[in-house]
Amino acid sequence: MWLAGDPYERFVGRWSRRLAPVFLRWLGVAPGGRWLDVGCGTGALTAAVAATADPRQVIGVDPAEGFLTAATAGGPVTFAAADAQALPIADESCDAVVSGLALNFVPDPARALAEFTRVARRNAVLAAYVWDYAEGMQMLRYFWDAAAELDPAAAELDEGRRFPLCHKESLRRLWTDAGLSDVAVLPIEIATVFRDFDDYWQPFLGGQGPAPGYVATLPDESRQALRDLLRARLPAGTIPLTARAWAVSGRR
Repeated sequence: MWLAGDPYERFVGRWSRRLAPVFLRWLGVAPGGRWLDVGCGTGALTAAVAATADPRQVIGVDPAEGFLTAATAGGPVTFAAADAQALPIADESCDAVVSGLALNFVPDPARALAEFTRVARRNAVLAAYVWDYAEGMQMLRYFWDAAAELDPAAAELDEGRRFPLCHKESLRRLWTDAGLSDVAVLPIEIATVFRDFDDYWQPFLGGQGPAPGYVATLPDESRQALRDLLRARLPAGTIPLTARAWAVSGRR
């Protein structure tokens, strides 16, 4: 689904970068620690850790080489290609294991969390955040509601239906079932303001991710019908929307 950094940045990367600082302030990890960012993508959360958490080391891992080429290494930050379900990290070697907007794309989240726990030191923080696709991410809610009205089969591709992990209680249960302590869940909401309709629509033409991937399959006439319906439903001029993510944390 996600292979290259530039289309991702135009689509949701520009918004995801606003979540990381709020998430890190909430975690409050002590300075000087060794961090692991799992599913680091283009490095938004990794960079925020390096800039604000005063880490000794930050390792970002992601299976998409195209994402990693768009990430910026240097200083305490390094990147590596790796699967969240089989981390190339030594046991009990990390003070904080985090993941931003990636865990719902992992085939077996429980297995990934078991890997987080394996590499975490005693009392280390294990935390993640995911978009609230079902209700809280308005840019996609508008899109999928319009797509399903024109093409009922599109409803099966809606992330709100496909990713049950992206709910408050689902995340809490995953962390609790893993045996973690001090489990807490936080909503993080940000403004996603689009300059105009083209600023909203053009990123859907990038071909990566569930929604852009769906648009890429449409014949020209159907793509135009979807565009027209969205234009009719969204505000004229500047489009002020919001996006919500759910964050979860616990300790080993």
